[in-house]
Amino acid sequence: MATNLVSLIMEFLTPDLIGRIASGLGLDSNKVRTAASAGVPGLLAGLSGVAAEPDGPQKLVEAARGETGTPGQLTDMLGGAGQSSVIARGSQLLGSLLGGRDQNALTEAVGRFSGLGQSSTGSLLGMLAPIVMGTLARQPGGLNPNGMANLLASQKNNIAAALPSGFSNLLGGTGLLDSLGGAARDAAGTATQSARTAGSAVYSAGNAGQHAVSGTAARWLWLIPLAAIIAGAVYWLNGPAQQADQHVASAQNLTVAGVDVGKQTTDSLSNLRTTLSGVTDVPSAKAALPKLQDVTGQIDKTDGMIGSLSVDQRKAIANIVSPQMSAVNQLFDKVLAIPGVDQVLKPTIDSVKAKLATLAA
Repeated sequence: MATNLVSLIMEFLTPDLIGRIASGLGLDSNKVRTAASAGVPGLLAGLSGVAAEPDGPQKLVEAARGETGTPGQLTDMLGGAGQSSVIARGSQLLGSLLGGRDQNALTEAVGRFSGLGQSSTGSLLGMLAPIVMGTLARQPGGLNPNGMANLLASQKNNIAAALPSGFSNLLGGTGLLDSLGGAARDAAGTATQSARTAGSAVYSAGNAGQHAVSGTAARWLWLIPLAAIIAGAVYWLNGPAQQADQHVASAQNLTVAGVDVGKQTTDSLSNLRTTLSGVTDVPSAKAALPKLQDVTGQIDKTDGMIGSLSVDQRKAIANIVSPQMSAVNQLFDKVLAIPGVDQVLKPTIDSVKAKLATLAA
C-alpha cells in the first residue's frame, strides 16, 4: 500500500499523545486535536511548495537530517526541560523553510480554525514541525533531494484530501496551497458535490414519499428533511469559517482607546517565552534581563487597562493568559534551576509571575 504521510503522522499523534501535548502546553485537548488535524496537512502543503523551489529539496533534506529521532523522543520531552527547546527549534525550522510571512499565515489560519490563540498555535506548530520533518526523514528517499521532491509530489492528493472543510478557505490567498494545484480544488469540489448528492438523495426520498401519502399537506412534507439537510450541509461547509470570524470579532472587542489589549497580551506572552527559551547560563541570563524587563513593562500596560475593560473583556484576557500559565511556569522553573541564574533573574521573574497571575484571575 502506498504511503500516506498525513495518515502516518496522525496515527503517531494518538489521543493519549494529543492529551499529553495539550497538558504540556496548558491547552484544551479538543482544540489541540482540531489544530493538529489542520496543522499537519497545512504544514505538508507548505513543505510541498518548498520542494518545488530550485534549492528547496536540499533545504528540506538538511532540515530533516536533524530531526530523524524527534518523533520517538517527543514523549520523553513533553512537560520537561526539553519541551521548550523542541518548540523553539521547530519554530525556527518553520521560519527558515517557509519564511516568516507563510509561517505567520499558517499560524493565523490554524489558530482561527481551532480557536487557539496565536501564541498557543505557534507553540503547537513548533512542536509539530519536528515530528513532520522526522517522519519525512524516515521515508524511503527522504534524505535525498530527489527522493524528497518525489515523495512530497506524490502526496498532493493525500494532503489536499486531509485539509478539513473550511480550513482551505482560511488559507485562501496565502499561496500555501498553490503547490497542490488542482488537488486542493478537487478536494473542495468533492465536499461540495457530497453535500449536493445528500440533498438530491433526500429530495428523491421525499418525492417518493409524496406519492405514498395522500392529501395536499403531505405533498410538502418532503421539504422538511430537504431543508434540514441543506442547512446541515451549509453549516458543514461554512461553519468553521463562521466560527473563526466570530472568534476574530471577539478579539477585536478587546480594543481599548485604540490599543488591542488582546494582541498586546498575546505578544507579551510570546516574547516572554521566546526570551526564557534562550536562557541557558548566567551570561545569557544577563543578556535576557533587559528583554524580560521590557516584557514586564508590556504586561504593566495591559494590567493598567484592566480597569477600563468590561467583565466579559476581562474574562477574555484571562482566557488568553490562563491556558499558557502551565507552560510559562515550567519555563520559569527551568530557567531558575540553572546555576547562578536565579540571582540574576529571580526578582524580575517573581514580578512577572505576580502580574500574570492577576491577569489570569
